[in-house]
Amino acid sequence: MMDIANPIYDVVFKYLMNNNRVAKLIISTIIGMEVETLEFRATEKTSHLENRALTIYRLDFAANIITREGKQKKVLIEIQKAKFSQDIIRFRRYLGQEYQDQNNCVKKKTSKGTSITAIPLITIYFLGYPLEHTKAPVVRVNRKYYDAVTGEEIEERESFIESLTHDSYVIQIPYLRQKRQNELLTVLSIFDQKKQTRDVHILRIQENDFPEKYREIIRRLQRAIAEPEVRDIEDPGVKTKIS
Repeated sequence: MMDIANPIYDVVFKYLMNNNRVAKLIISTIIGMEVETLEFRATEKTSHLENRALTIYRLDFAANIITREGKQKKVLIEIQKAKFSQDIIRFRRYLGQEYQDQNNCVKKKTSKGTSITAIPLITIYFLGYPLEHTKAPVVRVNRKYYDAVTGEEIEERESFIESLTHDSYVIQIPYLRQKRQNELLTVLSIFDQKKQTRDVHILRIQENDFPEKYREIIRRLQRAIAEPEVRDIEDPGVKTKIS
């Protein structure tokens, strides 16, 4: 058995995702596409509501990915972790900020002047509460284009549509206790709160449950226990467990 720091806490989650290889591995597994390069953007933000701790934590990345069609694509990846359903308004606010940010556009000079293309956005939400109508541990919202007259799917992507809509992944932490049917759920089991020890900041896992290529993730969390900023977590909301 191995003890690891509980990544539900912001300071641990930050420590985990600050390692570029680990962050690429986690994000690649979630979105099901290879992340070639990943750059942390300085937009880390913690929000508090009504003196509650650990309500929303946000990290942003710029990435180059290989799509399922084998094409290279530059995207923005926004990760938000929330504990309460009331925090959805903050989700919308942060999303609006991403769309408004002019730095999230690419300007190119053409024969007709300057063209501006918005960088596509992918959002990943870690929820500490269950959705109302589904117990799926991970929900993938995957946009598709259709001809409204014929009903036929349109295969080619349009920059106009890509600039105004986005794909999303919603992870329900309370349902990550289910059987590890695939590698995605195996990786996300690091958030399984049923693995808590007497110290809620520590989870106890079986290292052999993880394929070798993912063990760098759990070893990173194991090392986090010895880090002063992680070890000295002071969380006024510690008694509020995710269940």
